[in-house]
Amino acid sequence: MPRRRKMKGGGGGREDNGPVGDVIHHYSSPVLHLLPTERVNKTPPRAAAAAAEAVAVAGLPVSSKALRFPQRPGLGQAGMKCIVKANHFLAQLPDKDLHQYDVCITPEVTSKSVNRAIMGQLVKMYRDTELGRRLPVYDGRKSLYTAGLLPFTSKEFTIALAGEDEGNGASSCKEKVSKKRQFKVFIKFAARADLHHLGQFLAGRQADAPQEALQVLDIVLRELSIQRYCPVGRSFYSPALGRRQPLGEGLETWRGFYQSIRPTQMGLSLNIDMSSTAFIEPLPVIEFIAKVLNKDVVTRPLSDADRIKIKKALRGVKVEVTHRVNVRRKYRISGLTSQPTRELIFPVDDKSTMKSVVEYFQEMYGFTIQHTHLPCLQVGNTQKANYLPMEACKIVEGQRYSKRLNEKQITALLKVTCPRPREREMDILQTVYQNDYDQDPYAKEFGLKISDKLASVEARILPAPWLKYHDTGKEKVCLPQVGQWNMMNKKMVNGGTVSHWACINFSRGVQESVALGFCHELAQMCQISGMVFNLEPVIPIYMSRPDQVERALKIVCKDAMNKLRGKELELLIVILPDNNGSLYGDVKRICETDLGLITQCCLTKHVYKVNKQYLANVSLKINVKMGGRNTVLLDALSCRIPLVSDIPTIIFGADVTHPENGEDSSPSIAAVVASQDWPEVTKYAGLVCAQAHRQELIQDLFKTWQDPVRGTVFGGMIRELLISFRKATGQKPLRIIFYRDGVSDCQFYQVLLYELDAIRKACASLEPNYQPPVTFVVVQKRHHTRLFANNHNHKNTTDKSGNILPGTVVDSKICHPTEFDFFLCSHAGIQGTSRPAHYHVLWDENNFTADGMQSLTNNLCYTYARCTRSVSVVPPAYYAHLAAFRARYYMEPDMSEGGSLSNGRSAAAGNGGGSRNGGVTGTGGGGNGNGNGNGGVRPLPALKENVKRVMFYC
Repeated sequence: MPRRRKMKGGGGGREDNGPVGDVIHHYSSPVLHLLPTERVNKTPPRAAAAAAEAVAVAGLPVSSKALRFPQRPGLGQAGMKCIVKANHFLAQLPDKDLHQYDVCITPEVTSKSVNRAIMGQLVKMYRDTELGRRLPVYDGRKSLYTAGLLPFTSKEFTIALAGEDEGNGASSCKEKVSKKRQFKVFIKFAARADLHHLGQFLAGRQADAPQEALQVLDIVLRELSIQRYCPVGRSFYSPALGRRQPLGEGLETWRGFYQSIRPTQMGLSLNIDMSSTAFIEPLPVIEFIAKVLNKDVVTRPLSDADRIKIKKALRGVKVEVTHRVNVRRKYRISGLTSQPTRELIFPVDDKSTMKSVVEYFQEMYGFTIQHTHLPCLQVGNTQKANYLPMEACKIVEGQRYSKRLNEKQITALLKVTCPRPREREMDILQTVYQNDYDQDPYAKEFGLKISDKLASVEARILPAPWLKYHDTGKEKVCLPQVGQWNMMNKKMVNGGTVSHWACINFSRGVQESVALGFCHELAQMCQISGMVFNLEPVIPIYMSRPDQVERALKIVCKDAMNKLRGKELELLIVILPDNNGSLYGDVKRICETDLGLITQCCLTKHVYKVNKQYLANVSLKINVKMGGRNTVLLDALSCRIPLVSDIPTIIFGADVTHPENGEDSSPSIAAVVASQDWPEVTKYAGLVCAQAHRQELIQDLFKTWQDPVRGTVFGGMIRELLISFRKATGQKPLRIIFYRDGVSDCQFYQVLLYELDAIRKACASLEPNYQPPVTFVVVQKRHHTRLFANNHNHKNTTDKSGNILPGTVVDSKICHPTEFDFFLCSHAGIQGTSRPAHYHVLWDENNFTADGMQSLTNNLCYTYARCTRSVSVVPPAYYAHLAAFRARYYMEPDMSEGGSLSNGRSAAAGNGGGSRNGGVTGTGGGGNGNGNGNGGVRPLPALKENVKRVMFYC
């Protein structure tokens, strides 16, 4: 259980998706050193000595409290001004004193819902007497909050709560008797929340957000919804909030809403958004497993595979019994019996008298088990046998499904969660009306008033940049319209060359002649688009079964090499079945880390139904994989991009992807990409590494290890990409712009301190006094701010989907009260309501203006290599995400000790020098310049040199 933090101001923001009640505080670590530029300038002249000195700079650790994020450098002025609406509702700051009380419940309870039931009973019994008519709110753990003091400093209460029986299955333990449980609740005054500091912060006169005061107000506004609905994180769900929709295999969607109080320029704001998520259908268990298996389980026997699937689907699910008329006791399923019900016997007394489950339920409850061929559910305590027949159980309503959805379920969920902007806006307003905050007794008690109108915000629509194409095309330049354009009459600005290619076909349904015809059309499209592309393959198209992928790839590679007599196969076109399981990942892993082949995979459905637009998009991907450029910003070629074109500038993108829920051993994957051309800033090289499970800080940005011959050796992804930039351009970067994806508010300080320090050390390790100025920008997409057109019928401010126009930027009213952040919708909507990206500048030694940062970010969104559309996230961050996602395929499945397959790699790392061996590699174990190694995480296999030089991840 998280420790309660003392009620003091200071913060690092809050995680939007974190559990309610957590107080996020500043991070401060004794191993993190922020390296000022002037400190590095004092290092000795020799490069190695300078690097060593930089790594071990003396000086006190810089805590987050000593660190200040850049202040907003004024508001942006560029672009056409307009008004948009945001799903933020102004909250009036209360004028009442807020007080915190410590709560201690004995015996200790781990369930927040039980804690709430206890405190609810206490308030019901004692509000008018012992609590002095106060109506408190409770965080479900250790803290109670009131508007004004309670009549006592400390007091103990005794509360009786009706308990749930867990003993009416077939069990060797005696049946428990339903009774009330007694709890002691000790309440003691802890602290007073100072709303004055919150007011000062909102007015820009105090740097740190008083997180405790914000948390109290958040809890106040959640209290009634917790009682009405099913809480999940910061969201609430209920069948009452919208019609349920089936997802298949025993799942359904529930509608709900997200709610969070946030400090903004306009004051306190309540951010409300619509949400949907998957719940388990409250069905009789037999009906549920029939849906999971998609077969009749009553008349047909279960296979071993069926049992495994059922066990996985039911483990942890709560059920209620139905075989007793007036009793609905609840249990949590721990497993399934290996035997059918008809074969199950158990001891009924201390003398080991045995009785069958069928007999027990007949004699005890008069319940005749019909489907004795099915296994029983094992429930409750796993130490003692406790059996329930499936037909006597029904799944309890309101259980969220937290495991991975399959593709059909995801598609069904997206249909529900993607309303058009007008519908989403109406749903949000309806939610505010339904919540009726004016009549909320808790909001009234604490003096909170919430507006019922969407915030009206000034916005600007930034112009699209001119794009440059090759001079041999009919159209040499292009101005995108509403975030999109096409390749008609245009040729790639730098077309790549493919002289030697082959094709391998893993799809049984595609005949050789069809595959060859498709490849010819693709080759012709590449030629039309500006590439030099040989129309004939090196060898005939090779047909293979998917289960022989490695053998087939090696045969193709060998045959091609023999035919080419030492020349390299440049491209392998791979035709895959539409449903190919792990085949895609196997192809990428084998080709990129073993054979050194660049591949382009195509699904069977596209091979049969050849579409010119599809071929054009594939040609864009092939070109950048061959080292070409599709387009560049015209301003880049004419050196007109502020703070990029004047001196050699490298732009980084970084991201960390984590394993899915339920995978408790797989490593996280960190990826860093960096531009390799200047002034074009279009080509990006990428590196990745495996690191500890759910570790957000990128461990291998800079590291050191000891070599027996060379002594101290420096490495890491930043260092390697800086060296790569110099090799590609002939110049060292004199400015660094670093876009960091995937960081939540509560991690800002921690990530900045750690990763900026690594950048500093990587630079210092290359050359004495080398410290180019750094701008560090966090990119966020997992937020809940939505922007709507002020008038949905106004065609000049919306696109075809009804969304706001690409280039719409907001940096006032709903942004941070003082810091340098903005919302940018850089893409045109396709489905549902567009989500703007949120950019927050955490460090800026380049002194960007608001217009400079916003225009650069927006313009870069038009340089994404894989399509002729502007994208929703700045491309370097997008590429880092793609590279990290690709690297997960490089981890071959391991057999865990329990015999189950695991995606993770669990063996210890090698010498820690992985980054020097290849582009995509796992590193760790051998020491790390930032003081945090990756011991215990096996390195990823290294990319082949010819692969890592190009944008293979596209």
